[in-house]
Amino acid sequence: MEQRIIASEFAEVAVSLDTDANGPRLRIEDLRGGRVRHLDALELESVVWLPEERLRELLDPSAGRWSDRPGDE
Repeated sequence: MEQRIIASEFAEVAVSLDTDANGPRLRIEDLRGGRVRHLDALELESVVWLPEERLRELLDPSAGRWSDRPGDE
């Protein structure tokens, strides 16, 4: 599984194509926090079609990653 690193001053992730499941999925790993998420074709297409406002809401780190709410870790 070939891995690519994408980094900025705000985040650092490793992306690769995971073919071990029922179909290919994009594997994304937060290299600073260690969290991993797998996205299939439908999930990726959904991100592409999100209205700009909804995408901004998803990208707001205070909505989850930097939140003190239980269950948001």
